[in-house]
Amino acid sequence: MLERLQTEAQLLQESCGPDPAAQYAERKKYFGRFDNLLAGSNHGPTWLRQPEIATVVAQALHYPDGKGYNLRCYCIMPNHVHLVVELPEGAPPLAKTLQLLKGYSSRQANQLLGRSGAFWQAESYDHVVRAGELERIVRYVLENPVKAGLVDDCEKWPYSFLAQ
Repeated sequence: MLERLQTEAQLLQESCGPDPAAQYAERKKYFGRFDNLLAGSNHGPTWLRQPEIATVVAQALHYPDGKGYNLRCYCIMPNHVHLVVELPEGAPPLAKTLQLLKGYSSRQANQLLGRSGAFWQAESYDHVVRAGELERIVRYVLENPVKAGLVDDCEKWPYSFLAQ
């Protein structure tokens, strides 16, 4: 399914030509299809459903806060994570910070699960939040468990965080 979505997204990106607005619109559509696929929580491993694994990931997300990024919010779903951060001046590239975060959390989670091998999917989706979009995106991230039918109120989801 992921490969099909990636192929479709690539073809649509190419059809947009050099128009940044059209490319951005297509990336948003791709993310919507990708996220809807994940939202059902029944695709791929659902290790993050286990409280001890979600706790490991939450601790890992907080570790770079104030160093590699300023943490705004996150939501740990059963099979994926949404994360909103701000990169301060002079911060290392986000890809490097996420690589370290994923490496640490995968080792810890795999140890708890008694397994080895890939924990995180190589695929990720990231984009720069445009002016005026932050509030909408934070609301979207925090409402994810409601959208997925896991809780009826986002404040009841134990694996979310919002910076004050």
